[in-house]
Amino acid sequence: MKARQVLLFFVGVFALIGVLWLAAPADGVPVGPLTLRFASFQRTLRDAKEVKVDVDSVLSGVEGRFAMGGSDTLQFYRKFFYENPDRIYLPGDDYTFFDGLFQELEKAKDRTVRVVHYGDSQIEMDRISQDLREQLQNRFGGIGTGFFPALGNVPSASITRSANGGFVQFTMYGDSTTVRAGHNRYGILAQVVRLDGGGTVTLRSTRNKNARERVKTFSSVSLLYGRPSASFSARAVSDTLKAEVTERKADSGTTLLTWTFPRPVEKASIRISGSAEIYAVGADGTSGVAVDNVPLRGCSGTIFHRISKPLMTDCMDLTDTRLIILQFGGNYMPVARNSQVISQYQEQIAKEIQYFHEVAPEAKILFIGPSDMGKSVGGRIVTWPRLPEMVDSLKTTALKNDAAYWDLYRMMGGENSMGQWVKHHPPYAGPDYIHFTADGARKVGDALSKSILTYYDFYQLRKHYSDGRIREAMRR
Repeated sequence: MKARQVLLFFVGVFALIGVLWLAAPADGVPVGPLTLRFASFQRTLRDAKEVKVDVDSVLSGVEGRFAMGGSDTLQFYRKFFYENPDRIYLPGDDYTFFDGLFQELEKAKDRTVRVVHYGDSQIEMDRISQDLREQLQNRFGGIGTGFFPALGNVPSASITRSANGGFVQFTMYGDSTTVRAGHNRYGILAQVVRLDGGGTVTLRSTRNKNARERVKTFSSVSLLYGRPSASFSARAVSDTLKAEVTERKADSGTTLLTWTFPRPVEKASIRISGSAEIYAVGADGTSGVAVDNVPLRGCSGTIFHRISKPLMTDCMDLTDTRLIILQFGGNYMPVARNSQVISQYQEQIAKEIQYFHEVAPEAKILFIGPSDMGKSVGGRIVTWPRLPEMVDSLKTTALKNDAAYWDLYRMMGGENSMGQWVKHHPPYAGPDYIHFTADGARKVGDALSKSILTYYDFYQLRKHYSDGRIREAMRR
C-alpha cells in the first residue's frame, strides 16, 4: 500500500471518529437492555460546563459566615437569620423560636437537660451527635455520653458498654434478624430490653481515638425502666465509691433511677435483680446538657408514631428532654421516583413531627434533611435525581408543622458535592457516596453546633435591648 493511500486511510478513520464524537448523544445509545456509550462532544461540553464543588472553599465559607465582622452586631444577626444558607430555618422566621430551650439550658446548673438526636446510619458511631454534645457541654456544662440501650450491637465511639444476664433486646426497626416485641412499649430509644432474673450492665470510658474529651468520664449513671417485678431492685457501683440515688417516677410506674458519684469516674456497673422492661441506661454528669445518639440504620423516620404515646410521654418528661432532632430522608431516596411519592413522604414526616409535639410538648423539634448523595450515572457520580426536591419538601413540611429545619445538603455544597467530599484529602465521606467519615462528620457537627449557638448568642444579646429595638433591627 502506497504512503498516500495509508494517509488517506488514517484521515478517513479519524474523520469517522470525529463525526461519531460530534453526533454521539451524551448519555449513550440504548440497545435493548444495554446502553452503548461513546466518546461524545456533548458529554465533553457538559463536563466542561459542570461546576466542581471545592470542599475546602465551601467549608471556609461556612466558617466565615459564622464570624462576626464589623461593629453593627444587630446587622450581622439580621443577615444571618434571613440570608445565611447555613442558618437553621425557623417557623415563621421567628427568631425567638428557641428561647424556651435556651432558658432551660441556662438553668441547667443543678439538673440535666436532655437533647435526643434520632437519625439513620449517618449518625452511627455517635457521628455528628458527639460534636453537638461537646460544644453544648462546653457552653452549658455536662459530661458523659447520654442514654443508650442496655443491650445492643450498634457500637459507639464515645463509650464502651457490656451486659450479662437475662437480657433480650427488642427493636421496632431493623433487618430480618431483628426481634420484635409483642407490644408497642419501645420507649425513648425506639427499643426495649426485657430483663428476666437479673443482670449487670457495665459502662467504661472509651479508648476510641475519635472520642471527644467530655465523654471520657461521667459522674452519674441512670436506669429508665418500667413494669418491674415485685422483687426488682437495682444498685450502681464504681470501685469503692458510694453513690447517692434519686428516683423519679411517673404515675404509670415508669421510673428513672439516677446514681450520682462524689467525683467523675471512668467505669461503673448497674447490678439489677428481678425482671423489668429496660428502656435506657445512661452515663451523664450531675448537671448541664446530655445528648443522646439514637441511630436507626435503614430507617426513614416514619416509625415513631407506633411507639406507645403514654410511655413516650413519661420518658420525655422523666428525662427532661427539651430538644428533639430528627435526621432522616436519605433512605427514602431510592423510592422517591416522582413528586407524588415525595408528597406522600411529606405527609408521613408531618405525622411524626406531630407525634413528638404530643409526647414532648415542652421540647423544640429540629429536622435535618438528607446530605447530598452520589449515584453513578453514565460513569459519573452525580446527585441522586429528585434529592433537591426532597430537601425542599422536607423543609416546607418541618416549618409548616412548627419544627425548625437545618439544610445539610446545601451546607456541604449542594448538587454533586458528595463526590468531592469523597475525593477530599483526607476523605470527608466514604466510597459509598452516602456516609460521612469521622472527619467529615466532625465538619457537619461543628457547623450544626455553631448555628444553634449563634441563635443562643442572639438570645443573650437581646437581653440588653428593648423589644422594639430588636423588632426594628430584624424587620425584613
